[in-house]
Amino acid sequence: MGIFDEIKKKLSNEFIDIIEWLDNTNDTLVHRFERYQNEIKNGAQLIVREGQMAVFINEGQLADVFSPGTYTLNTQNLPILATLKGWKYGFNSPFKAEVYFVSTRLFTDEKWGTKNPITLNDERFGFVEIRAFGTYAFKINDPGKFIKDVVGTDSNFTNYEINEHLKSLISTRFTDTIGEANLPIELYAANTNELSDTCLEVMNPEFNSVGISLEKFYIENVSMPEDLKKEIFEYSRLNKLDLDKLAKFKAAKAMEVAAANESGAAGAGMGMGMGFAMAQQMGTLFNQQTQSTTTNPTASTGATPPPLPNQPQYFYAVNGQQAGPVNYEALKGLFAGGSINAETLVWKQGMPNWASLQSVPELQNLLGSVPPPLPNN
Repeated sequence: MGIFDEIKKKLSNEFIDIIEWLDNTNDTLVHRFERYQNEIKNGAQLIVREGQMAVFINEGQLADVFSPGTYTLNTQNLPILATLKGWKYGFNSPFKAEVYFVSTRLFTDEKWGTKNPITLNDERFGFVEIRAFGTYAFKINDPGKFIKDVVGTDSNFTNYEINEHLKSLISTRFTDTIGEANLPIELYAANTNELSDTCLEVMNPEFNSVGISLEKFYIENVSMPEDLKKEIFEYSRLNKLDLDKLAKFKAAKAMEVAAANESGAAGAGMGMGMGFAMAQQMGTLFNQQTQSTTTNPTASTGATPPPLPNQPQYFYAVNGQQAGPVNYEALKGLFAGGSINAETLVWKQGMPNWASLQSVPELQNLLGSVPPPLPNN
């Protein structure tokens, strides 16, 4: 063998015979296969593994895309590239082309979040601000479009380089979707699954336009300021409470506090009587409001009911001191509590002088509310 044959053999061995990419990273989306002067030998082996696709670029133009498998590179396997180069009868010499390996696996647990608060106009709470964050998963479904529109000539395109763009896209579309949903503010956190599905449907066309498929989209949390959260909780509780029972409960608690007062028996009795009267008055008020809303349709639309008829107000004497005025129900509570008795002096407008309670005709009904003394054993 002559010296020229030896040189030719050595040079032919320098050409790359196997084209493949073993990804040892977790974030590489596109890797350009590097070789000297981009020369590929006729009959070279192309190995594309599962989760990859190989894209051939000739003079800046997309030539061929190979799915997973093993290929022997010749004119039969490269019809588009052969047409571009004008090969009519095959070729035996090396050809030049750039080969990009594109990872088509699913990239999961990608984080997203709103950089700034989203301002919403709620019917009950006015302008409010919320934030949201979650995760998403994507993969490349059109390698050729992705390389042409996003990667360009980048030799090693990573997940980090596209993530910021995707996060901005998600944040913008999420803000639009939330604003158009027009839900009450407290329902956003309770409808994250429905909102996630809607956002996925809205965002997918944007991802597909650059060769990416948005596979999953999750809203993990929708947060709001603490003062607004407390206000919503209070509103929710108030909306479910029986106001009549609440008023009676608070009146009973006030009566207990008054009864425990250390100011003496008279003060305790007066507190108990006023507590009973307050409970009765508040119970009557809420019952009237409930009945009015049920029987009168105009009550729920803001119509004002007529004023209650005037009730007489009574003054009474305790320990030589004038007290009052109180209405009949309050006076009844004082009598029942022992703060006043049948001999207590009372007066109301229209009476010429003070008189004992038992001598006032409309108050004589109170006397029957006290049981007689127990018989002597």
